[in-house]
Amino acid sequence: MLAATLGTFANFAPLLSVVPLWSAEGGSGHGGVGAATGVTMATTVCAQLGMGWLLRRFELRHLLAAGALLLGVPTFAYLASSELGWVLAVSGVRGLGFGLVVVTGSALIAELVPVGQRGRAVGWYGVAVGVPQVTLLPLGVWCSGRFGFAPVFVVTGMLGVLALPLVAAMSGRRSGGGREPARVRVPEAAPVGRGSGGRWRGLAVPPGVLAVAACALGGVTSFLPLALGGSSVAAPVALFALSAALVVGRWGAGVWNDRVGAGRLVVPAAVACGLATGGFAVVSGPVPDVVAVAGAVTAAVVYGLGFGALQNDTLVVMFRRAGPGGNGMVSTVWNLAFDAGTGMGAVAVGLLSQGVGMDGAYAVAAALMLVAVVFAVRDRVVDRAPAQGAGGLRGPDDTGAVRAGDSVGGQDPVRDRSAG
Repeated sequence: MLAATLGTFANFAPLLSVVPLWSAEGGSGHGGVGAATGVTMATTVCAQLGMGWLLRRFELRHLLAAGALLLGVPTFAYLASSELGWVLAVSGVRGLGFGLVVVTGSALIAELVPVGQRGRAVGWYGVAVGVPQVTLLPLGVWCSGRFGFAPVFVVTGMLGVLALPLVAAMSGRRSGGGREPARVRVPEAAPVGRGSGGRWRGLAVPPGVLAVAACALGGVTSFLPLALGGSSVAAPVALFALSAALVVGRWGAGVWNDRVGAGRLVVPAAVACGLATGGFAVVSGPVPDVVAVAGAVTAAVVYGLGFGALQNDTLVVMFRRAGPGGNGMVSTVWNLAFDAGTGMGAVAVGLLSQGVGMDGAYAVAAALMLVAVVFAVRDRVVDRAPAQGAGGLRGPDDTGAVRAGDSVGGQDPVRDRSAG
């Protein structure tokens, strides 16, 4: 599973920058260049919106294989033309594949490992996602300039298709020892706790906090080079530091989750994201180059560690709250929050910067992040509060393990082992 993830993201990550360059090679203006990424993310979200229907009808592994095909094979088609319409059409198909890949990938991680090892598994999944972004994003740009676009498209296309034999090599066995069911059960309603607003209320805050943090990420990755235009060093160094810190943050949070308990890092991670976004606002103002470089790199490291931990902790908490049968739904909601937040953040920061400047736009993003912290604190307090009254349900403990006699998702975990 991790090797397949490396292959698919080794296809996706470098082309985030290479495809816009290819579009510019064909004579597209700035709007067309940006549209290549916009169309990819738009169709990614469209695919994720249809995942509930797909998950009820197909196996996770089959959907992952289909996603790898849709992501990898069309990559070779870029070679046919750099004309904008063709590039957008190919990017749209690849976005559908990416939507399938990210949802099924994180859901399979939850299926393939025991609950007590889920934090570390999600952490290693984050490493497999992050390493291609840290290494291949800049490498793809360099190779396209050094050797041309054709070798980049051919190699990344092959890496995407590589996931197919790896999917076939997966055992298909769930962590509980049984065979994976033909279809993933996506229940219509299975409340996390009676009297608490049900499943959707229990799953609302973590992806909401993630989406706000992803908005800041979209603004930073899209506009930091422009915001730090006076320094030729600060932006690339800061973006590299952010990407590397994201990987470290996700992996470290996974180890912490399994040893100490899930959910404890959401609040401090969100605070770190808010403070770091405020740091980007400061260095985007009129400051000396040395201050811009040091401040931007420091803010990038803090933000990367915080957002990496936030990604891991919110996903593990959502898996825990959803209970048996909810892995596919959780993966869909989580990835929607991440991708939609990233896209909206890039657009919002761009629009705000026209009126209040780049530093003002980042300051607004930081303020919104700190508002999200308030909701995260309230959600943490509710999560730790014991159930009250006869109608209350005891939830899973902080380690994510279900205690004997507990009911999760309205099901008895001992009697209903077929769920999911």
